[in-house]
Amino acid sequence: MLSPANVRDMLRVPLGVLQARKLVAGFRPDVVLATGGYVAVPAGLAARLCKRPLVLHEQTVRLGLANRKLASSAARIAVSSESTLPLLPEAVRSVAVVTGNPVRAQVLDGHADKAVAALGLTGFDRRLPTLYVTGGAQGSEQINAAVRAALPWLLERANVVHQCGPDHEAAMRAHAAPLPAAHAGRYYVAGFVGPELPDVLALADVVLSRSGAGTLAELTALGKPAVFVPLASSAGNEQAHNARHLQQAGAAVALEGEVTAECLQAALAPLLEDPARREAMGKAARTHGRPDAADSLVEVLLSAASG
Repeated sequence: MLSPANVRDMLRVPLGVLQARKLVAGFRPDVVLATGGYVAVPAGLAARLCKRPLVLHEQTVRLGLANRKLASSAARIAVSSESTLPLLPEAVRSVAVVTGNPVRAQVLDGHADKAVAALGLTGFDRRLPTLYVTGGAQGSEQINAAVRAALPWLLERANVVHQCGPDHEAAMRAHAAPLPAAHAGRYYVAGFVGPELPDVLALADVVLSRSGAGTLAELTALGKPAVFVPLASSAGNEQAHNARHLQQAGAAVALEGEVTAECLQAALAPLLEDPARREAMGKAARTHGRPDAADSLVEVLLSAASG
């Protein structure tokens, strides 16, 4: 916490508050929304100084430092999970509401057949489950390495759509080149999945991914069983907390530490081989999903703006 970089950032806060106060005073917003992180602190304090209602939104299952510091100044506090409520200071719990994290509307409206057509997945065996692998926009070498080592095993049991990151695409294609034709037809690798993502998610029976707040919001809204590999360097280890939270609810599997082919296979085997297990985990995930989160958050903002 007291690293040189953090100390420098703390020293910049007073200047940031002055700059934010000037902007808030000039713009005169009806409400200020802060979503956490150190950049939210000056804006949140400026809202209080300018007597503008402040709404906090906590996207993770934990409570970030910035939102903890700003909580006493907030008119309303929106959180993503019921489990966050007890972490709030007791004095502000009465103004807190569980909204979830907003999810892009198009993500909820995908069609599996469109993914097959758009990506040319003619070699996929639709009798097998489909695994969607993603490490985020840039990919994850940690996830890619585990999938690379387990690829023949995976392709005996599933179709695989692998979004590996632009910098990793050539290496993954080279690794897949010697695969038998039947296996190769069940493996689609891309550096990035763009507009087709909603359809790919609709096609996926299981997802292997990081466990950022946005990913959790989308997968739980869709009721997708997932195996999460948390990003160890995420702020406050928030991805690990997110993954553990869903694992404890039976809504996902969390893989922490070194992720080998063996532990990946152990996590995925019950889901790929047992449709009933997938259905149960998907149902548990859906109980944590809030596809109407955007509307709920807008209602909180309007309520705070109207006093």
